[in-house]
Amino acid sequence: MKKGKGFFEEFKKFVLRGNVVDLAVGVIIGGAFQAIVKSLVDDIVMPLVGMVTGNIDFSQRVWRIGEGEFAATVTWGNFVTAVLNFLIMSFVIFCFIKLINVITEKALKKKDEPKEEPTTKKCPYCCTEIDIKAVKCPHCTSDIKE
Repeated sequence: MKKGKGFFEEFKKFVLRGNVVDLAVGVIIGGAFQAIVKSLVDDIVMPLVGMVTGNIDFSQRVWRIGEGEFAATVTWGNFVTAVLNFLIMSFVIFCFIKLINVITEKALKKKDEPKEEPTTKKCPYCCTEIDIKAVKCPHCTSDIKE
């Protein structure tokens, strides 16, 4: 009985490790992203491609080899359609990734910008703003030791 408990404890540790949970989240988000890309390609890009190509439907193109009941049918049109869909989806995903990289790069540049050095400081005695290089306060005439 103790071995079973150890097995389930080990399984629980495995499932709750960070990389397993991250992988699960990535797969779920990837599925949602795939739906967005598929809709973009099917509903926006492909109609535009259809306009340019005159609505050619390659999926109905076949090549018959032989005659009679043993004739083979090569549906090369389906293959061409699959290749075109792959190329278009790859291009759309490339554009998405490029856009994400540009946005991320801009966000990182804003974080990495050097902060301006202060040009003033407060007098520890009278709390007025004075030049950062000052060694004597012009307001209260105290010596500044910083």
